[in-house]
Amino acid sequence: MTIQRFSAKKLALSLAVTTALSTPYSVAVAAEQGNQAQENIEVISVTGTRRSLRSIAESSVPVDIITSSDMASTGQLEISQVLANQVPSFNYPSATMGDGTDHAKPAVLRGLAPDHTLVLINGKRRHSGALLNLAGVVGRGSTAVDLNMIPTSAIKRVEVLRDGAAAQYGSDAIAGVINIILKDAAQGGSVSVTYGQYDTQMAGVPQLESAYADANGNLAFNTGDDRKMSDGATRTISANSGFSLADNGFVNVSIEYRDNDSTQRSGFDPREQYSRLGDGSLDPREFTIDRYNHRFGKAELEDYALFYNMGYDFDNGLNLYSFGSYSKREGNSGGFYRRAVDKNNILDVYPNGFLPQIETDVEDYSLALGLQGETGDWTWDVSTNYGRNDFALGVVNSLNTSLGATSQTEFDNGALVYDQFIVNGDASTAFDLGLPDDVFFTIGAEYRHESYKIEQGEEASYITALDSNGKPIAAGGAQVLSGFGPQSVTDESRHNVALFVEFDTYLTEKWNVVLASRYEDYSDFGNTFTSKIATRYSITDNLSLRGAASTGFRAPSLAQSSYRQISTILENNQAFEVGLFPSDSPAAQALGAKKLDAEDSVNLTAGFVYTQGNFSLTVDAYRIDIDDRIVLSENLAGAAVAQILANAGELNTESVRYFTNAIDSRTQGVDIVATYLLELDNLGDVRLNAAVNFNDTEVTHIDDNPEELNSLGDDYVVFARREVGRFEEGTPDSKLNLSAVWNFNQWQTTLRATRYGEVADISTSSDRDEYLDAKWITDLEVAYSPNDEWKFAVGANNLFDQYPQATVDNIGHSNFGQIFPYTPYVPYSLDGRFLYGNITYRF
Repeated sequence: MTIQRFSAKKLALSLAVTTALSTPYSVAVAAEQGNQAQENIEVISVTGTRRSLRSIAESSVPVDIITSSDMASTGQLEISQVLANQVPSFNYPSATMGDGTDHAKPAVLRGLAPDHTLVLINGKRRHSGALLNLAGVVGRGSTAVDLNMIPTSAIKRVEVLRDGAAAQYGSDAIAGVINIILKDAAQGGSVSVTYGQYDTQMAGVPQLESAYADANGNLAFNTGDDRKMSDGATRTISANSGFSLADNGFVNVSIEYRDNDSTQRSGFDPREQYSRLGDGSLDPREFTIDRYNHRFGKAELEDYALFYNMGYDFDNGLNLYSFGSYSKREGNSGGFYRRAVDKNNILDVYPNGFLPQIETDVEDYSLALGLQGETGDWTWDVSTNYGRNDFALGVVNSLNTSLGATSQTEFDNGALVYDQFIVNGDASTAFDLGLPDDVFFTIGAEYRHESYKIEQGEEASYITALDSNGKPIAAGGAQVLSGFGPQSVTDESRHNVALFVEFDTYLTEKWNVVLASRYEDYSDFGNTFTSKIATRYSITDNLSLRGAASTGFRAPSLAQSSYRQISTILENNQAFEVGLFPSDSPAAQALGAKKLDAEDSVNLTAGFVYTQGNFSLTVDAYRIDIDDRIVLSENLAGAAVAQILANAGELNTESVRYFTNAIDSRTQGVDIVATYLLELDNLGDVRLNAAVNFNDTEVTHIDDNPEELNSLGDDYVVFARREVGRFEEGTPDSKLNLSAVWNFNQWQTTLRATRYGEVADISTSSDRDEYLDAKWITDLEVAYSPNDEWKFAVGANNLFDQYPQATVDNIGHSNFGQIFPYTPYVPYSLDGRFLYGNITYRF
């Protein structure tokens, strides 16, 4: 049976929007950063409207434009890092020790979940990644597009719509939309080589000099100055070239290779590594073993990417277009070190302990094909696109403890596979209704099919050997990350059909109004209707008001509704095994899980734009209310939970978690962007930019605890302070970007300073809460172009080598606080100063 789903406030707003032509609203217009106001950007279409515009300034919603030249001057090699430098409300947290998340880090817009931001390529929906982020960091429980699979060398510009747009683009567009426009030149190109490396001193983390036995026979240590590191070498080679197709078309091709060494930012391990001798004294090996036995920092990654963009104009007015990609990533990251003395180690295999490592092999494909044309007064566009992300997991330098000394040490854990197929069509025309401008009208339809698979790993990666009494001999599965067993195998799919309509016109010469509505019907949870109104009113030639109101939704991802896995996590500075089970599994339902539903949202924005000569100022205030947010429960552990897991046949986990529609939230804040072009006559010019985001998220409602948990006692809570803190304080409460780009003859100097506001890593008890003070990060690049072909650049990111407070200084000493010296909630890179050089040849 189809279920129509509306909250009361969503229904009220939807009705208001659909009748809003008679209701005055404020205006939404693009916020132009950096040199946008000065550059003559060729804009055919802009994210947030389907009307062709003469300039980005005509847009009725705030859109940031980041050009290829903006990206080149950041010194960043991944698009997520570029956006974090350019857009104040975009954050790219420094996740580490997060299993697969180390290999595909999520990013967030306006402090919401990574899957609350829709990603488009050339205006077409990009497929999601297959990885479900389960680490205890920002983005926990989300599946998102892997932006870093897209090479910066292929990008002409990036449009960041900072407004809800589900009524125009469908599910996920709650925080905003990132539209990546690929290069389309029919000639010329470039080749670029970049090399960089970290050169840093870890603040608050002393270098271990030696270990010894104190007067009581216990381990003690001599330490020196803060630890100095030079690692994380990064090599990037990219090329782009355009080719003409006869006289009427183009093919633009980009290739990129990245080879990133791992970084090591751990402290030394102060724990005893071996069993004591018969007389109670320390094993002599305690004084010689390498105590930097964890890998805390960036994963080792090797990326290959090939992208193309193509267009061809036929003589009959039809335009054929296509774009596609193939990307591959191989990665390796460390887990938690198993000491020689640990029960999960086998001394005959690893007499000194071992560091299990997670290896990934990710392949990503996409292909889009479309045809545009005109029929009478109508212009139309029909397209299809397919995308697939195949995320294979393995474990090396490990063992299956239950198999004993004969256990293998390398494992094929299986794979996660997500794919998406879309057919889309829309048609546009303009009607003369006697208004100051024609009414621009678009109607369209879309069909989307998506599937999600979990492929089984080899038996040794997940099996638990039992003794003659049917009891586990020891911990089963590959240490650090168990493989996918038969019970984990999933092959789920769904489809949805959408109909959408949009009106865009001027009611007066100064008042623009955009209305949009979208109806979607999903095969697995029902249907939904969303609407949006956005308007702009020009008070003078220099000052305009803007505003928007919209409803939105996000369907639960197939991964969230079907994923099952057991992994090792760190919580409250302790490592333990935790299982994630689908909400319809016996283990999860015995603990109160219910079938997942879609999220509903209401977005409101209001602000103004002011321009005067070379100066521009834009201010946007926003509020985003989300009902029935899909979140991961707390890690539920204890004797009663252990018994429920055992009854359900789950033998290799100490705790359990599941997805649930447990909370409502409200996110509100302000974006302010100011730009100025300072002309210095014979000394060139300086482009000045100041952008700030103030953001606050509040969990406004938590569902009552399920009766199944209440019956177990007061210690069992499905969503408690740690998870609330992750939402409310896990991303900066403010972020300020300041930049100056000085162009003088053949020289360009870029100076950027970013202030990240306070963040917190909230624990299960207040005495373990870790608050990080605001921090300034400064980047500098100097580039020299002796002619039109060559460019040479050197630079430093985090020039002054800034780090957050060390955990042991923040909340006191603990073993894992010593080993992992900084919280992974750090909103900037925790690897310190990065030095690089770049050579680019243009032709």
